Amino acid sequence: MQTPPPERLDRKLLILAGTLLIGAIASLLDSTIVSVALNDISADLHASESALSWVSTSYLLTLALVTPLVGWAVDRFGNKRMWMCALTVFLGGSVLCGLAWSVESLIAFRVVKGIGGGMVLPMVQTILAQAAGPKRFGRVMSLVGIPGQLAPILGPVVGGLIIDAAGWRWIFFVNVPVILVALVLAQRVLPSSAKGGEVKVDRRGIMLLPPGMVALVYGFSRVRDVSQLTDPLTLAVLLAGLLLVAAFCVHSARSADPLVDVALFRSRAFSSSSLLVFLNAVAVYGPLFVLPLFYARYLGYDSSTIGWLLAPQGLGMLVGISAAGWLTDRYDPRLLILGATVLSVAGTVGFTQLSADTDDLLLGFSLGLRGLGLGVVGVSILITAYLDIPSDRIPRGTVMIAVVQRVGASFGTAMVALLLSVNLGSGGGSGEAGADPAAYANTFWWVLGMVAAMVVPALFMPKRPRTEAAAEEPAAEAAPSAEPGAGAGADCRRG
Repeated sequence: MQTPPPERLDRKLLILAGTLLIGAIASLLDSTIVSVALNDISADLHASESALSWVSTSYLLTLALVTPLVGWAVDRFGNKRMWMCALTVFLGGSVLCGLAWSVESLIAFRVVKGIGGGMVLPMVQTILAQAAGPKRFGRVMSLVGIPGQLAPILGPVVGGLIIDAAGWRWIFFVNVPVILVALVLAQRVLPSSAKGGEVKVDRRGIMLLPPGMVALVYGFSRVRDVSQLTDPLTLAVLLAGLLLVAAFCVHSARSADPLVDVALFRSRAFSSSSLLVFLNAVAVYGPLFVLPLFYARYLGYDSSTIGWLLAPQGLGMLVGISAAGWLTDRYDPRLLILGATVLSVAGTVGFTQLSADTDDLLLGFSLGLRGLGLGVVGVSILITAYLDIPSDRIPRGTVMIAVVQRVGASFGTAMVALLLSVNLGSGGGSGEAGADPAAYANTFWWVLGMVAAMVVPALFMPKRPRTEAAAEEPAAEAAPSAEPGAGAGADCRRG
């Protein structure tokens, strides 16, 4: 029996995809473009390492907090209205970040920007899923996903060129013309969607989980050394965070429609995959905080040079993600994760030896090797994540994976900043206080430990039967991601 030809991607759908991509490109680049500006921001705003980490952490954590609400907002207000709102908030946040007068104001404005950015990427998938239908969704998302996989390469390079030419504030101002064009095109191209009726939202969950996550990350970032674990304010913040998150877990287990479904962690495959996603995000984003500071403060490189020096990790991830689809069709994902983790560990070892004689070519090769391993891990995880999850709960699972990935990225950044501050022994100093290569090397020993820790949950993942592998291929192809470091997609409409 002859297989009918696939439905073609018509001009209208391609224009819609291009319009959404223009709006999404600024958000895609934002997660990595700021990394090369950290030293300039620190010098200009007199920011300590711990405060500086919140420039990245606040944005990434806000992405995690916004993600579970996207499906409700789209159902309640409609696709077009929410897309325009997300871009407008992101635009306003970009302008405010460029005008920031202190590190505290910059952190606050990054939160505003994260609210818009957190809605943009899930909505790209939601709108295209509705417009393309299940038979064309995988192909159109593959086209949109290409720039997403290039973002880890282009972000640091483009950011470095902008900073050297015009200063760090322009990495935010450059979003303005892009978003304005995206708003004009969206007004003309996006189909109007009817405003939904009253849609149920987990209000109690909103009151428990976001404040709890913020309190935990903030409390953790306050710890400079062991003695500060007894600081009353730090202990109070950490305890409040733990209580709020614990209360949410109890609420989620009892609720029929929770903000995020913690009952999914009863699945061995899903819980192991979630821990791997968390550790993978730590391994990807943590070094993006410490490496630019080492290159700038100790080796004295300018921002554009730093951007090019960071590019190999993104290039390695692009190769790893591209190859992972072919590899997972032929080999057990558990073995791929274990092998790719070994590559990532090998690529991290070189950074534990940072010194005055550091070879840039060796570090570039190490970054590429890290990226290759982490890219394969990111895709392989999601091949097994939903093995024993009922199909009607997979949308909730994809939301949970997206939240875990973004929390891992924010935790990784905060953790590396804390370790660097402790190793520098500067008590939160800035500027030339960071010119000690041993401090950066010691910090990477902890990063190496986090990367190596991925072996443990990988060993607990169930083996995927070959028959299931063949059956799952269409589902896997239907959910590619445009987000760097995510490995695979998440349709964030709650089921």
